[in-house]
Amino acid sequence: MAEERMRVAVLGGGSFGTALASIAADNGAEVRQWLRDPALTEQINREHINGRYLPDYAINPAVVASTEMAEVLPGAGLVLVAIPSKAFGDVVRQARPHLTPDQILVSTTKGIQEEGFKLMSQILEEETGFPHIGVISGPNLASEVADKQLTATVIASDDPETRTRVQTALGCDYFRVYASNDRFGVELGGALKNIYAIAAGMAAALGMGENTRSMLMTRALAEMSRFAVSQGANPMTFLGLAGVGDLIVTCSSRLSRNYRVGYALGEGKSLDEAVDALGQVAEGVNTVRLVRDKARAEGIYMPLAEGLYQVLFRGVPAKEMARLLMLGEQSSDVEFVLAREDVQRAHREQEGATQGAKGGGHG
Repeated sequence: MAEERMRVAVLGGGSFGTALASIAADNGAEVRQWLRDPALTEQINREHINGRYLPDYAINPAVVASTEMAEVLPGAGLVLVAIPSKAFGDVVRQARPHLTPDQILVSTTKGIQEEGFKLMSQILEEETGFPHIGVISGPNLASEVADKQLTATVIASDDPETRTRVQTALGCDYFRVYASNDRFGVELGGALKNIYAIAAGMAAALGMGENTRSMLMTRALAEMSRFAVSQGANPMTFLGLAGVGDLIVTCSSRLSRNYRVGYALGEGKSLDEAVDALGQVAEGVNTVRLVRDKARAEGIYMPLAEGLYQVLFRGVPAKEMARLLMLGEQSSDVEFVLAREDVQRAHREQEGATQGAKGGGHG
């Protein structure tokens, strides 16, 4: 093969970063993975196992782990940043001296930075000023990716080179990579669905049925897309893998960390107890607060996010929240077909006509 072997760097030692590192190595790339933890780094290099996050997964032996950015980043054509949102900016700043503008930088993190309400790709852009920025998101439970279960993901970028290089590096017979140019829509889909996975877990623990779960998911999709469109995303993106696809898997699966937190809350555990039992980061917990505050500030109607906020941070019992949501207004189904405002206007006109008829009866 005349083509030079691709070099891929992965920043992060979690389950998804590890699975992607191994896929890239399976595809023939030269892969370096950066981790903070020296013991985990040594285990990956010696035993080809990530005992903390994917203990049953045999990592491709060609993946070389290191705690030194200087050993991982130089010469990599593609850099995958798989760091939890709270530490994302710090790690990118640490990486910056070892990065060059020709490298492709891709976030795999489904979260929002509190300061400035920033998405991970915005942090990549601001910290580096580089032209090749992208986002990977979709229904990608890391343990299933590691098991080589057929999985699809989305690479979103305005830059065609970024999309193509990621498809080449990661696409294989069990991991399909689809392209999008709506970076914000794809990234917001990945971050926002975590909120609703918590709600779905709560509903399951409270014994709610399949009809309820279906209603919850579709109203969540309406709420997600309403919020994302207000931030400049394309509503059609939410019909794809990063929207409805990711929402279905995280609202249906006990493998989803956010679902498990919601389930624990539904059983009556406190937020601290639910998070402690998980032992990993559930991005949705922080996202609930950030999105709820942003929606309030901008006047975006988000009853599910508001209800979850009350349970997580105001001590409202999950049962009570479920009852309150049922008292919410009945509005339009798909707002991009029939606007919510039009339904509300029709309700007001109907009420006015009814009141007028009643008033007329006294004449």
